[in-house]
Amino acid sequence: MGDVILSLPALQAIRQKFPAARITILLGKSSAVIAKLADVFDDEIIVDRVELRDGKKLRSINKIRRIVKEIRRRKFDFIIDLHSLSETNLLGFLSGARARLYANRENRSLDFFGNFSPKPPLEDKTKHITERYLDVLKPLGIENVNRYAKIQPSAETLAEIKKLLQDLGVEQKTLVGLFLGAGHKSRRWSVKKFAELTRQLSENEDCRVLVFLGPEELDLLDEVNRIFPSNAIIFDKLKLLPLLAATTFLRVLVSNDTGPMHLAAVAGASIVLISDKRAPTCFFPLTEKLEVVKSDEIDKISVEDVLRATRKFLDDENL
Repeated sequence: MGDVILSLPALQAIRQKFPAARITILLGKSSAVIAKLADVFDDEIIVDRVELRDGKKLRSINKIRRIVKEIRRRKFDFIIDLHSLSETNLLGFLSGARARLYANRENRSLDFFGNFSPKPPLEDKTKHITERYLDVLKPLGIENVNRYAKIQPSAETLAEIKKLLQDLGVEQKTLVGLFLGAGHKSRRWSVKKFAELTRQLSENEDCRVLVFLGPEELDLLDEVNRIFPSNAIIFDKLKLLPLLAATTFLRVLVSNDTGPMHLAAVAGASIVLISDKRAPTCFFPLTEKLEVVKSDEIDKISVEDVLRATRKFLDDENL
């Protein structure tokens, strides 16, 4: 999800460059609903790369054959591969498209399957990933693109979340969100520290804490129910679009380094990112409202440091 969100400035630039083109995007299922809200494509081809990687080999081979057949059937004129992996480079070549523009990634891609001239500059690994995606588009004359993407949830979903907050009696409160999960357990700040942060934030009667748990964090639910203050509101069943809508009501989201953090950033929420120093900064959310709290090890980050960063946004009268 994070990769797709960070590619939105490039995808929006492609749409603006070719307003009359029919654009088809190849991406994963969970990310498609986000890209659809950004209005950057007309059609989609959904690929579950995890299923292809981890599923039975014969079944995965058959699915890959169907994907290749479907892409050839569509007779694309132009392929742009922003991420440029060897398998997607080969897929673009097999598509039969006359023009193929691939990211120039040393030792990562098979960009010799591309044929667009001039080639994009060699990938600069010191740049943020969004800027690398935009570099791929330089041969098209696309320059000076706004790097800060924004997504507006549907009015229907916003109304649904607004009513939910009204029913909970917190619509007029200052709302702080917490996202406790991460792609790997080593990137999770401890639940106990999140609970202590909640206690300290709740000392302000005008502040309420919303705790978000996705399907991958349900193993934390019992512990959260046991140790969090009773006035914390726990959302453990929100799907992706309602979650996006909920983040628009937040003053700030405190989160580990994970996809929903990127989601909140493009929805306009301020972000406090808890991270260890090993995490590459090139994948940080692109927003002007970001505070990063980091240490050599994530467990060494104190509640006081995270609280201090959170209060910077809570005390900012311009937000």
